[in-house]
Amino acid sequence: MKWTDDRGGNVEDRRGTSSGGAIVGGGLGTIIIAAIVFFLGGDPSAILNSGGSSQSYNSGEKRELTANEQKIGEMVDMMGKWNLITWDKIFQENGMTYQKPKIVLFENTTQSGCGTAQSAMGPFYCPADQSVYMDMSFFNELQQRFGAKVTEFTIAYVLAHEMGHHVQNLLGTLDKTDQLRRSGRYSEEEMNKVSVATELQADFYAGLWARYSNEREKFLEPGDLESAVEAAEAVGDDNIQQRTQGQVNQESFTHGSSAQRKEWFMKGYNSGDIKQGDTFNQLLK
Repeated sequence: MKWTDDRGGNVEDRRGTSSGGAIVGGGLGTIIIAAIVFFLGGDPSAILNSGGSSQSYNSGEKRELTANEQKIGEMVDMMGKWNLITWDKIFQENGMTYQKPKIVLFENTTQSGCGTAQSAMGPFYCPADQSVYMDMSFFNELQQRFGAKVTEFTIAYVLAHEMGHHVQNLLGTLDKTDQLRRSGRYSEEEMNKVSVATELQADFYAGLWARYSNEREKFLEPGDLESAVEAAEAVGDDNIQQRTQGQVNQESFTHGSSAQRKEWFMKGYNSGDIKQGDTFNQLLK
């Protein structure tokens, strides 16, 4: 992946500041559900803010970031700018106004508008403060536990997926899905299908972002798209369940199969048309 001089200026780097804390009173259910959010989940507020109180503290200890950590920060800042330019253009083309999100890099534990964020949760988007939270240790897990080769464009895909949730927030999609969940009128299996549609649409938006951004910046190099697809397939529900449980239960899918995640990412990239990303009508018939 080729680099450019673009920088978004919307990255808050909290790495290097020691912090700690724990969700108190959440119980085993919280741990299990948070583990699901780990695999490129969307809005974790229902998990973080339910059941028991939370505590966190900041020890005030700081360390210097390594040269590699500083380089990663620069890269994420560059990707943030690419997302900003691309989504501002797409929104303008469709008569809408884009609002810039914030990207927070952290390690171990930090506070978000959705509650206490922990590295074990993986990257996530918080609609309460319109911010993407990323602990870069997630990519070690992605490679070591789920078999994805991690490249710079793998990181770009994950960030673009979470930015896709921000787009859903701006368009009102997350509000609608949250209302469905809170209504209590739908079974767990039905809500799982809504969750899958939500996540696959974020994959579609990630592919759409890649198409628009590459047409402008020409940053894609051979193997980049393949690395994004490999990451998408690695966090498919079937792959995760097979690796962690030894069996696959399609009714419990919350993010989509490996094939679905690849399909919708590539549909976004190949179509270049945001109107082609209605995963809900196609999956909830």
